[in-house]
Amino acid sequence: MYSAILTIVCGGLLAFASQALKPRQDANIELERKSNILSTVVVLEKGTDITTLYQTRIRELVIDFNGNPVDKKAADVNVGAEYKKRPEDRLLPIYEFLSATDPNKVESAVIPVFGFGLWNTIAGYVALESDFNTIKGVSYSHVGETPGLGARIASAEIQDRYKGKQIFQATTLVSVVMQKGEGMDYSQDPHKVDGMSGATLTAKGVNNMLKEYFGCYQKYLEKNKGTNQQANL
Repeated sequence: MYSAILTIVCGGLLAFASQALKPRQDANIELERKSNILSTVVVLEKGTDITTLYQTRIRELVIDFNGNPVDKKAADVNVGAEYKKRPEDRLLPIYEFLSATDPNKVESAVIPVFGFGLWNTIAGYVALESDFNTIKGVSYSHVGETPGLGARIASAEIQDRYKGKQIFQATTLVSVVMQKGEGMDYSQDPHKVDGMSGATLTAKGVNNMLKEYFGCYQKYLEKNKGTNQQANL
């Protein structure tokens, strides 16, 4: 009887605590999502008001595979769940980083990416410059890649290698490919980045992830890339 009462009381307290803390947990998850998106386009200093910066500079939208807007909130789209669908059937969120002086000007477009590494899922965000071609920054995360090897995709050292790389070669989408091995100089090749020693399979997972999602967003990117080029003529 004592054990039963103790189990019931402890279970009730845990359930109450879980429900009471859920709003705060959800708020922290949402803040982390916004931070990851913003970190691809700006340096987030200590004390930065993430919520205000996001509200004033980020425009959320959702498109389909053909680049057409969908009446859906980006925050409500579960990228992991959409990944299970055919690319042609997915809902695709986009986070446009707007100019501080001209709210109609898109300085960067941030797209979420999702895939599989060596052991489990990998995910992140990729920001493209206003040319919708040059990578401004990336933010990768992983569930269970090997510490010191594949897990390095979450480090600034690896993510900085993508800055300035390009996903189009003229009008052809070629993506950006992490190479096998490490220590090579690919500064003159806009479509290659140095690899990670001992993490070939994780690198392949990242490469597949980027290629697949750039393909999903290709029509949106081509449309905006062309519009921006005409505006600069």
